[in-house]
Amino acid sequence: MNYQQKDLVRIAKRENNTKRSYLVVDPLQGKHVPVEPSKALNLFKSLAEKFQGKYEGERLLLIGFAETATAIGAQAAITLETKYIQTTREVIPDARYLFFSEAHSHATEQKLVKDDIDRVINDIDRIVFIEDEVTTGNTIMNIIKIITKEYQKKTKFAVASLLNGMTEEYLKIYQDEKIELHYLVKTDHSGYGTVAEQYRCDGLYICAIPENHTQESADIDVQSEKNMREHIISIPGWMNARRFVDAKQYEAACKKLAKTVITETVVKQGERVLVIGTEEFMYPALLTGYEIEKMGCVVRCHSTTRSPIAVSTEEEYPLHCRYELRSLYDPDRKTFIYDLESYDRVIVMTDSALVSLKGLETLTYALRMKNENITVIRWC
Repeated sequence: MNYQQKDLVRIAKRENNTKRSYLVVDPLQGKHVPVEPSKALNLFKSLAEKFQGKYEGERLLLIGFAETATAIGAQAAITLETKYIQTTREVIPDARYLFFSEAHSHATEQKLVKDDIDRVINDIDRIVFIEDEVTTGNTIMNIIKIITKEYQKKTKFAVASLLNGMTEEYLKIYQDEKIELHYLVKTDHSGYGTVAEQYRCDGLYICAIPENHTQESADIDVQSEKNMREHIISIPGWMNARRFVDAKQYEAACKKLAKTVITETVVKQGERVLVIGTEEFMYPALLTGYEIEKMGCVVRCHSTTRSPIAVSTEEEYPLHCRYELRSLYDPDRKTFIYDLESYDRVIVMTDSALVSLKGLETLTYALRMKNENITVIRWC
């Protein structure tokens, strides 16, 4: 499909970010805006097809950036049948990391598991970084320098993104370094900040932390926790894409997960279903949503996110209602979800260990404002 800027670009206002006042919200990406999962996956496949066959004979490793490009990278790697790993901001037990930063982001620290790169770097000819948007390329150039210095090996690099907003100055830097760029839509970001500033940001802001648990240190009632744990369905077979995976094996594991989710939740044809991913854990939720969509259901997918985005009542603004949550991975971390609606069935999918249920409690609280039938799936 030939995507245009109008298909993939909505401008929103970042909250409390002095480095970049705007955020590009992609209505087809399945992150902030609820979307049919087939549309998201087709978008990601289209990006992979931009460089399919370009590096014939080269052994590729695709790296997707957390958190918004994790599903893009996974689907691209699956389409091209390559190896895959995503960056992460989570703590992985007993892992060593390559650290780099994303200067404009609200959560700047990014990590790549060094142990896995150590293991595969000599079997890789080219690393292709996968992003939703590239504006300067500084973050990717940063990690390229780190990898080049660390391994002293002539690895080739390329970048593939849904959007490319690089100026001539930055494009020349990449050209001089012989780093190939692939993208679906070329954008000019110079006016986005001005557009963002024009919005009223008068949308609905809901703190989805129950009134009796407003203190950061508040504990969930013992009986409430017992009830919540009884309603979590744990499904084995987890493949963690924060670690090195073979993309086709990862797809097979995710399809098996989707099949089990459909069986366990007894999804019925014709239902209106919401499938929610959590932060970096996006692709398995999108694929599960897609499998449910194929059954003849009306399906929407989106995800919790670390991004604090302002919301507005204005019709052309991409997001209208924001729910403030605790993270399912770290109850001391704020996360958000946007524009929840009413569905016949809601399926929450996570790979969190759920050591604490404080985060899940807040997400459930937000969902219950409009939904009754909620199932929580933990891939473990």
